[in-house]
Amino acid sequence: MDQNLLNEICLRQLTLSGVHEGETVAVLSEGAERLDYADAFLYAARRLGASAYHLRLPAPTTASGAWAVGASELAANPQAVEALKQADMLVDLKFLLFSKEQFAIQEAGTRILTAVEPAPLLARLMPTPELRERVEVGAELLGKAGAMRITSPGGTDVTYRLGVYPTMSEYGYTDQPGRWDHWPAAFVFTGGADDGVDGRIVLSPGDVLLPFNTYVQTPVTLTVEQGFITDIRGGLDAELLSSYIRSFDDPRGYGMSHVGWGLDERAHWHGLTQFPGGMGMELRSFYGNVMFSIGPNNELGGPNDTPCHFDIPMRGCSLFLDDEPVVVDGDVVVPEMRPAGRR
Repeated sequence: MDQNLLNEICLRQLTLSGVHEGETVAVLSEGAERLDYADAFLYAARRLGASAYHLRLPAPTTASGAWAVGASELAANPQAVEALKQADMLVDLKFLLFSKEQFAIQEAGTRILTAVEPAPLLARLMPTPELRERVEVGAELLGKAGAMRITSPGGTDVTYRLGVYPTMSEYGYTDQPGRWDHWPAAFVFTGGADDGVDGRIVLSPGDVLLPFNTYVQTPVTLTVEQGFITDIRGGLDAELLSSYIRSFDDPRGYGMSHVGWGLDERAHWHGLTQFPGGMGMELRSFYGNVMFSIGPNNELGGPNDTPCHFDIPMRGCSLFLDDEPVVVDGDVVVPEMRPAGRR
């Protein structure tokens, strides 16, 4: 993307995020990655009258071969963490989520925005106040529920006991102290009780395995008992999923993490075919998907901080809160959560 266009979309983003004169905006990057993004956010912050600086970490010297969440080079640099705590807003261009350092920065009152997706996707899925309103309706509904049930034509029938963990919303910008969000994003989620997820989940062709950034080709059946996956059956996709989890040598990698649904009608299910370089945020957000996660729940305040993590958005599912339908066959049926043209 042309740098001038990138500057303009970052200016729109920081405007939504409430950046104003007198604030301090920090931009965090790593190695040579996304330096054009860093320049654009620095430009945008200055345009809005804020002070701004760029903290650039060195590139990692080793590669683990896996997407281990929660690991951060900031762990060895407490001075950098302290500096970031002083900012009103942190733009994270490297992905700090699930790390102790991010939690400490948030607790200091710094709001955080992660932006690591390809620039054309950031532009196409620019957040809006209207989308935020619909996401917050979903968060309010989810926060009141005591139970969630998910079914699918492929055979999914799983229940989550709710009420232990908070409800989280992502709508792509952050204007509240201590709040984290991810650009682009539009979904709501919470976590089931640590021992309160039971049933069967059947992944069907076209469901998505993140961070593999691939589409399921053949059915995968997961048996879930008291919050943990106890059996994975199927063909090649099941074998890959099992092998990846085993590679962490951590039984907590089989734990059930957050669960929720997507609300952005502009997001494309086929997005991985267009923007293969991102983290799949479009797939987490597409309208009517039901996404469950495997692995850490420390983002919600839970005890599981395993580095093994999967997000799995599914198509064509139905989701019920306290037996009331919210998503039916992949379509959101609560009027207040539907785009204006679909009500």
